[in-house]
Amino acid sequence: MGYMVDGVYHVGDDVTKTLPSGAWERSRSTVRNWIGAGHFPAEQGRYHLFVAWNCPWAHRALLTRAILRLDDITVSYARPNRDDQGWVYDAQGEFSDAVLGARAVHEVYSADPMRYTGRLTVPVLWDKVEKRMVSNESADIVRMLGAVFGDGALYPDALSGQIDAWNTLIYDTVNNGVYRAGFASAQEAYEKAAHQVFATLDKIDAHLAENAFLCGDHFTEADLRLFPTLARFDVAYHYAFRCNLRKLSDYAYLWPYAKRIYHMHGVAQTVRFDIYKRGYFSASEKRNPLGIVPIGPEVDWA
Repeated sequence: MGYMVDGVYHVGDDVTKTLPSGAWERSRSTVRNWIGAGHFPAEQGRYHLFVAWNCPWAHRALLTRAILRLDDITVSYARPNRDDQGWVYDAQGEFSDAVLGARAVHEVYSADPMRYTGRLTVPVLWDKVEKRMVSNESADIVRMLGAVFGDGALYPDALSGQIDAWNTLIYDTVNNGVYRAGFASAQEAYEKAAHQVFATLDKIDAHLAENAFLCGDHFTEADLRLFPTLARFDVAYHYAFRCNLRKLSDYAYLWPYAKRIYHMHGVAQTVRFDIYKRGYFSASEKRNPLGIVPIGPEVDWA
């Protein structure tokens, strides 16, 4: 999807790596400033999100915005499918950018004076006053928005240890685990990643038999970070990424839990099942060479 070196965009493979074992490894985000520090004061109406509906990491930021009712943070949504320019925007309409007038996410990165080098990812949290990126790390964006504008409700001190433990497990084996299964280039690497996905989902399902949320009765950042993977599971990961041992809808407790979150304030408006299918089943030489998008499954989240 392209990458940047010293602020210049290059078409071609990005710096995401496949290891000799066939395992897939995600590169790290590198823009990690913080609201309330340095040039980025905690002001209403100052910040903007560049996102893509397909991206589960961007979904984290959208969920935080919706659940904390941060409507003053504006949003630009990229088109559902990438091309050789990466994530792209239309000149107008649903998939346009009204803040910078960008036609691609790499134009957002190049608008920052830092001369960026690396992958071109979303979400990007943008300061409209300084005209600079605050962060392109979704975990930091969730944490800082919750801390600065949400009174710490998503990450209460009393539950921080539990939240951190769930976050680590879920990121390694579920959020990123489905990608390690889907992008694996060797049978052993695929099976290892896929089995880890379901081992963790099984553990969560058992935990939810006695708990409303991951940390007891309180919806926290850990639940928020799990949900984007659950929303995409049956319509995309189960088929496109071969995570097909079970469906989310097969789970006795995890499935009702996912639907409860879906019906929380604003959450359903952050979910686009149709776009997930179009994105994950887009043409790919390795995964879906013909680019045929399946008509199903029909999953009733109501």
